[in-house]
Amino acid sequence: MWLKKRSQWWLVAPGMLALVLLMMLLYGSSDQKQLQQQQQQQQQQLVGGALFKLDLRWPKNPDIFTGEVFCVAVNQQAAVVYVAQRGSNIPKVLVFTTDGDFLMSWNTTTLEMPHGMFLADAASKEPTVWITDVGDGPYGHSIKQYSPSGKLLQVLGTPGKAGSGVDPLQFDQPAEIYVHQSGEMYIVDGDGGLNNRLIKLSKDGEVVWMHAEKGAGLAQFYIPHSMAVDGAQRVWVADRGNKRIQVFNSVTGDWLGMWGSCFTDDAPYSVRLTADKKHFVVVQLNTNQISMLDAPPVGLIGECSVASVIQLADDVKPHLVDVDLKTGDLYVAQIGAQQAQKFTPISR
Repeated sequence: MWLKKRSQWWLVAPGMLALVLLMMLLYGSSDQKQLQQQQQQQQQQLVGGALFKLDLRWPKNPDIFTGEVFCVAVNQQAAVVYVAQRGSNIPKVLVFTTDGDFLMSWNTTTLEMPHGMFLADAASKEPTVWITDVGDGPYGHSIKQYSPSGKLLQVLGTPGKAGSGVDPLQFDQPAEIYVHQSGEMYIVDGDGGLNNRLIKLSKDGEVVWMHAEKGAGLAQFYIPHSMAVDGAQRVWVADRGNKRIQVFNSVTGDWLGMWGSCFTDDAPYSVRLTADKKHFVVVQLNTNQISMLDAPPVGLIGECSVASVIQLADDVKPHLVDVDLKTGDLYVAQIGAQQAQKFTPISR
């Protein structure tokens, strides 16, 4: 009886093998794509309570990215996302809808090496786009304001000349700008250049206060890289070289406190407040992590506390982020992966 079943099995097996091979030929490309998506999801392991999930549908055509993606900014009112990338003979800014459709690119020659990006008056349908430029050419070492379609409107700093002056204002590799709804501007100047400064400017571009001393002491910086302003008159600065976040009073510039215990493995590169104001989103490039830190109540800085971590794949190198304050979606610029990705909040 066993020999009979065995004989039947050897008769059936070649047919089954042929059927499997045929299915692989017919559906191989589809299965491969699904496998890649599954692997990508598995690589983005969630540590702690899951707060965000990857949107694999955004953007709809990822081949649009052709360079190293450094920064991203969201216009929540018009549902538009701006992404800046570096490279030779490529558009420096790509514009998408929040649904993932590609809208246009900027082929401006006035932008050399984009580093940070911010949308001023992002609640309006026509916000202006501010971009920090760390290039060494005639347009570098400056911060530029563009129209939504890429027309140059204004330049802060002295284009093409690195410096530390305030009259006239000079920068050396300015990392990021944050424009408050009042029109006041906060700038971290020094992505490895001469300066290690946090500067507050009035809406007319005059210096209100500044911290400009390099070091590891209180209110000193070593490669300040990103910042966010909350609703309690506090400025949260990613002090990258010192592996900490420092906090200042946005009105007076007084030092309020710092967080360091969360950054023993890698420095904070980017900081943004979530739409619900409950967490700070902090990116750590070298460990390929996106951390959600509990936002403290008004009047308290305390110690940092990690609520959730998204562990990205090796060599993705997340750099700067932005948050859609209307939907809560998170957009992450990734240098190593040469792409931007969208993460959506998980309903609880």
